Amino acid sequence: MKNPHIWLLAGLVAVYLALSTFEDADRPSLNPVSQRKVAPDFALKDSSGKIVKLSDFRGKVVLLNMWATWCAPCREEIPWFVDFEREFKDRGFTVLGVAMDDRGWDVVQPYIKRHELNYPVTVGDSEVSTIYGGTGALPTTFMIDREGRIARTHVGVAGRHTYKQEIQDLLAPESTE
Repeated sequence: MKNPHIWLLAGLVAVYLALSTFEDADRPSLNPVSQRKVAPDFALKDSSGKIVKLSDFRGKVVLLNMWATWCAPCREEIPWFVDFEREFKDRGFTVLGVAMDDRGWDVVQPYIKRHELNYPVTVGDSEVSTIYGGTGALPTTFMIDREGRIARTHVGVAGRHTYKQEIQDLLAPESTE
């Protein structure tokens, strides 16, 4: 290794290119209305034991987040979702969390309390995972328009700006035209 600075520079360039490519792929971008499919309905219990159905939120923009308490990227984005719920709830928006923890409410309930989640959270099951194409990677987030159609799917963390822009676009009156 005659010049270690060249290798360092090459490594930094490679990291920059990898990150900029990832970022470009995750810019806010909703599927055209004509290409949106209806989000499969489900019924799961929330932390109080009440049955929550996705169809209960028809008419609202829904950020449907499949996550787990052990998932570091999930834990990164949950505070954003708490902020989005607070900022947009009066405009016809909600976050709906579906925890995919094998240990269920034993780990999810304390997490909700500790992190003061202000949106409905349910515990998912294999049926919900299956109807949404499997949750091989967490988090998986679905942006759902007011008519209950999937406008965008994110596997992994999309980024705060991306989520916020997509929420705003779906809340805009012309987004469903």
